Amino acid sequence: MEWTIEYYNEKVQQAILELPPTLFAKYLRLTKMMLNVGANLGGKYTKAMGEGLFEIQLTGTEGIARVFYCTIVGQRIVMLHSFIKKTQKNAPPRTRIGKRPNEAGEKPNLRGWWQSLKNYH
Repeated sequence: MEWTIEYYNEKVQQAILELPPTLFAKYLRLTKMMLNVGANLGGKYTKAMGEGLFEIQLTGTEGIARVFYCTIVGQRIVMLHSFIKKTQKNAPPRTRIGKRPNEAGEKPNLRGWWQSLKNYH
């Protein structure tokens, strides 16, 4: 069974389609590889972020972009979010946003985004 790639919603798909040309070309090349060999392409191209979240690392003449994704039973890859890095500095990953305590000092349930995927078809 081959892998399939899906998008969490149209906004995610549109953001990826609007990546600058060299970043989009690299995205196409890497996702084509993912369809054949699976979600893990190794440290040069993909990275595990923890708790089932992964990222595709894109570099091109226009800069650096990241695409977050997860895998679902049935060899399905779901693209969740993308962004273009503004600087070369190692800023805290966007995944830490969900780990910050709220105003009441409580940490959120990090598996909450999995709940939103339970009914995803």
